[in-house]
Amino acid sequence: MSTGELLSIEPIELKFPFELRKQISCSLQLSNKTDNYVAFKVKTTNPKKYCVRPNTGIVLPRSTCDIIVTMQAQKEAPLDMQCKDKFLLQSVKVNDGVTTKDITPEMFNKEAGHMVEECKLRVLYVSPPQPPSPVPEGSEEGSSPRGSVSENGNADFATSTKAFEPQDKSAEAKSLISRLTEEKNNATQENNRLRQELELLRRAGHINRGGSGVSFMIVILVGLIGLILGYLMKKK
Repeated sequence: MSTGELLSIEPIELKFPFELRKQISCSLQLSNKTDNYVAFKVKTTNPKKYCVRPNTGIVLPRSTCDIIVTMQAQKEAPLDMQCKDKFLLQSVKVNDGVTTKDITPEMFNKEAGHMVEECKLRVLYVSPPQPPSPVPEGSEEGSSPRGSVSENGNADFATSTKAFEPQDKSAEAKSLISRLTEEKNNATQENNRLRQELELLRRAGHINRGGSGVSFMIVILVGLIGLILGYLMKKK
């Protein structure tokens, strides 16, 4: 901030986030510190390059005025992003009731005996703000070891749980199927053995209804085990 007897000016450096082929603007704020009307005028060393609105005006007592400075679109960047352009803001105390239409160049003529206050403003080019780049999860720098371990640990635990949960269920199902298959094979073998014995008894003429009943029950048991195995295989 520049503080004179009449006006306070903020900022005293005009900073433009330079981009090629794009108009760029920045603002100034003038604050009248007095109880008088103050007229101001803005000059620049490169008037074709900049547009100042308003470039002249009146700041009422104890009030403020905003100025917008717009740099025209540039076709090429300056060397090392250095700029030699400057602005000069002149201010002078005027009579109460004076308006912008009443301002004349003569008011800012020191040789005519007017008390003109002047402030020089530099122009600076700055790099435009860059959008934040995405940071891969888990690779952020500056994070505390404890926080990193906790976050990664939770993520790893959740991943491992999801990864191994289906495998555990699959292993359970395989174990059950294996056990049932074994029981089915045993039952089939027992059924075959009983069939052979029943066939021998039939040939010998000693078969009875009880033997036929036992064979029938075994056949039903084998069928049920087969249905269970088929259901489990479809579910898997």
